[in-house]
Amino acid sequence: MYSLRRIFLSLFLCLLLVMCKTVPLTNRSQLALIPNDQINSMSFSSYNSFLSENKVSNNTAQTNMVKTVGMRIKSAVETYLAENNMSEYVKGFEWEFNLVEDKAENAFCMPGGKVVFYTGIMPICKDETGVAVVMGHEVAHAIANHGNERMSQGLLQQLGGLSLAVALQSKPQETQNLFNGLYGIGTQVGVLLPYGRLQESEADHLGLIFMAIAGYNPEQAPDFWERMSSNSKGASPPEFLSTHPSHETRIQNLKKWMPEAIKYYKKSS
Repeated sequence: MYSLRRIFLSLFLCLLLVMCKTVPLTNRSQLALIPNDQINSMSFSSYNSFLSENKVSNNTAQTNMVKTVGMRIKSAVETYLAENNMSEYVKGFEWEFNLVEDKAENAFCMPGGKVVFYTGIMPICKDETGVAVVMGHEVAHAIANHGNERMSQGLLQQLGGLSLAVALQSKPQETQNLFNGLYGIGTQVGVLLPYGRLQESEADHLGLIFMAIAGYNPEQAPDFWERMSSNSKGASPPEFLSTHPSHETRIQNLKKWMPEAIKYYKKSS
């Protein structure tokens, strides 16, 4: 019995190793158990449902700004990945950029390149470069496969490792429900998505590089977070109680990564 348990554990660990992937730029290993075509399919379905239930903004100037920045970030990302033989990271992406009427100061990018900005964040963005800070960060979540990573962790907790393949095939509704729960679909996508601090910092890092490659000055990224900090209502919880880094930590990290980002910015100029 003991040896059987060890064999079971060994097989499980081997499965996890096989299903691990590497995040671009940071080279961090992550768990990604779900085929990208499957998670993208769930993402596209949920995204369409969200748009059907929320009002797309009729502010032409702001909408065009979001779409313009989005396409520049998209091109920058695809160029970077192609030059580093990692184009598979955007395989199956169907990029889309929308501005939705909502006072929430937020934006999100779902797996497969589906992006939404809320009108509430536009005054804090202030201009194209501010939008690029947010766009780069949110797109980075998708490129870094954070959605797959979060859902894989959730599936492991709820369904168990070796039953995962069976669960994805035999329990499609449970799988979709888990996806919807992680992204808040049907409740409040506008509330900041519950990525962990590691994933948030990783998205800050990648986003800074992506905006620089797209030709936006990365030195203005800390300015956005200072505006966000000044606009925050009420006291923020201690960082160890929050899923997000504090604004101060984010600004310090951005300054630490700035020399690397500036190199990409100069190449794009």
